[in-house]
Amino acid sequence: MDVIQVNTASRPSTVYCGTGAFEKLKEESGALFVLTDCNVYKLYKEHLAAVCPGAPVCVVPAGERHKNVRTLLHIFDEMLAARLHRNAVLVAVGGGVVGDMGGLAAALYMRGIRVVQVPTTLLAQVDSSVGGKTAIDYGGVKNVVGAFWQPERVLCDPLFLHTLPSREIKCGLGEILKTGILDAAIGAKLWENKARLYELAFLEEIVADCVRFKARVVAEDETEQSGVRKSLNLGHTTAHALELAYGRRSHGEYVLIGMWLESFIAEREGVCSPAHAQYVRDTVALAEKRIPVFAGARQCVKYALLDKKNAAKDAVSVLLSAGKGEYAEYTLPAQRYAEYLSLLEARA
Repeated sequence: MDVIQVNTASRPSTVYCGTGAFEKLKEESGALFVLTDCNVYKLYKEHLAAVCPGAPVCVVPAGERHKNVRTLLHIFDEMLAARLHRNAVLVAVGGGVVGDMGGLAAALYMRGIRVVQVPTTLLAQVDSSVGGKTAIDYGGVKNVVGAFWQPERVLCDPLFLHTLPSREIKCGLGEILKTGILDAAIGAKLWENKARLYELAFLEEIVADCVRFKARVVAEDETEQSGVRKSLNLGHTTAHALELAYGRRSHGEYVLIGMWLESFIAEREGVCSPAHAQYVRDTVALAEKRIPVFAGARQCVKYALLDKKNAAKDAVSVLLSAGKGEYAEYTLPAQRYAEYLSLLEARA
């Protein structure tokens, strides 16, 4: 089992990656309170009962549309009903939605209690469970209400990957390939193993690699002050805009589409070479061979302008891959960004 330290200034986290990581919950001191969603609970009810015997379990509806104030208040109601005190540990067992809401609930309840993240999706294991970002969506804006609250531990167990449909694996690959574009060594490993991207043995190995990379970035820039952590938002300006406008697809799939589009922006704005832009598109194609057509895509500029990175009302900031292991933040007038979005509307 890989044990990875995330040495942030506020509080350190320990990430366990490998078979048996889930069993680490038995070592927790303090009262446990389990938060999960209805899909995960149906699959792993017996596992939770065995590892967290007697712990109260709060089951919330599954899906991004439930990542809101109403669900958060329900979690607080359940925490109060369980008579939790400040020595309690909230255990968030689920994908990114459960992890984000659980982390925020832990950050706010009694001004902060401990949280352990147990990510059950590939995307959550390689990305959202590590680094302490917590949030809910509000007013039609993703992750606009939140806090940085580092987990005590993160338990990435491949046990949970066995029940994921192939589309959920593809969702996780969106963030894995993003990491490979940002880190040359991981990128090379992905290309060397391109025929194994859906094999669980390979995924277990690459999860640990991605966590190590993110641990280094988060330790250097915990709250996105110096800018290094912003690199993890590669492709996300477009991804979030499309996600808000169209729904249906997963976050990771939209990240793939976002990186594809933003490679054209980087190339045409002179941020990177044509050869590197093509490398980004070729990497995206390892998981997304055919980019979908989005009717009316240029209208998504209004959602892109809601992105937290934007300081001006008529400009859109994107994170672009400038070279292998390099990135650049670039700001475009809204109208020009809309013109780039039109590349998603129709292609020869």
